[in-house]
Amino acid sequence: MAYTTVNKSTDYQSTKLYDGTGASNAITGIGFQPDWVWIKNRVQTYWHQKYDAARGVNKSIASNVNNAQENRTDNLNSFDTDGFTVGAEGGDRNVNYSGDTYVAWNWKAGTTSIPSGSTSDPSAVSINTTSGFGIYKITAPGSGNYVLKHGLGATPAMVIVKRTDGTQGWMVWHKSFSNATDDYIQFNTDAAKGTYSSCWGTMNSTDCTIATGGTLDVNAEHIIYVFTEVTGYSKFGKYVANDQDGYKSPFIYTGFKPRFIIFKNISSTANWVITDDKRRIYNPTNKKLYPNDTSAEVSDEIANLLSNGFKLDNSTGDLNAAAYEYIYMAFGQTLVGTNNVPCTGW
Repeated sequence: MAYTTVNKSTDYQSTKLYDGTGASNAITGIGFQPDWVWIKNRVQTYWHQKYDAARGVNKSIASNVNNAQENRTDNLNSFDTDGFTVGAEGGDRNVNYSGDTYVAWNWKAGTTSIPSGSTSDPSAVSINTTSGFGIYKITAPGSGNYVLKHGLGATPAMVIVKRTDGTQGWMVWHKSFSNATDDYIQFNTDAAKGTYSSCWGTMNSTDCTIATGGTLDVNAEHIIYVFTEVTGYSKFGKYVANDQDGYKSPFIYTGFKPRFIIFKNISSTANWVITDDKRRIYNPTNKKLYPNDTSAEVSDEIANLLSNGFKLDNSTGDLNAAAYEYIYMAFGQTLVGTNNVPCTGW
């Protein structure tokens, strides 16, 4: 059996840097037609912008606030075969202001055939079983759990939920939570992990169960992003920090070289952190953006991206405060391909 089903990670997840023009701007070189695009202005304090194929173009939601979806023609106008096009933008500077620089993180899903059998079937989906990623546009029921037949063929490792037709905080479930049904974290705050009775239900290779009244607002429209782990390409885990630098700092094994990582301290108040291998192309990575915050990019050493994982490079509260627990989601490239040899050295 092959070590990984994903021989080239950039066929499914890719980071793109680009310059704003203020006029219609086709961003190419991503390597695929993206189905989820997350854009952040690197030099200004403007909102994180998220777009997906299930909701359609010109419809943005921001991870740093609990606001409803915005419908705007000066944002992402099309998903293209090798990227996307953003519209003419003036004052807001979210995705395409002349002179500003941007980062776009992109994921491929693709299959739009809706799996049947959910409590109420999604109105639109984009699913990729190879990369373990699905997008689902749903309307929550009036009561009880919502059972999503996710169609990914593996147990979810991370689930992200946002109401789109009204105000509601971003709700996140992670496989590392000690209380699988009650624990949650939110993208739009720096708060530690919280607990609320019955936010979630059964998570398995067919079902992703989400509680109405806890995570979902009754009879409201939501977007759901579901990730499963794929050996050699994606990893969702937890580590305990030690507040040490250098050789004593934590090493986290992923089985591939990470190219994109999101971190969150779940024990205490601290920002979410995103790093990648494009904004600094050598170790250690040192460019931070905060999903819960509009801040411009910050330079602060983060981690060494190694052949089979990452090693933290600082002792800040964001990533390595002593005895605190952190969750992460990582995507990258195995160095061994499909030759049946796991990557175990660094």
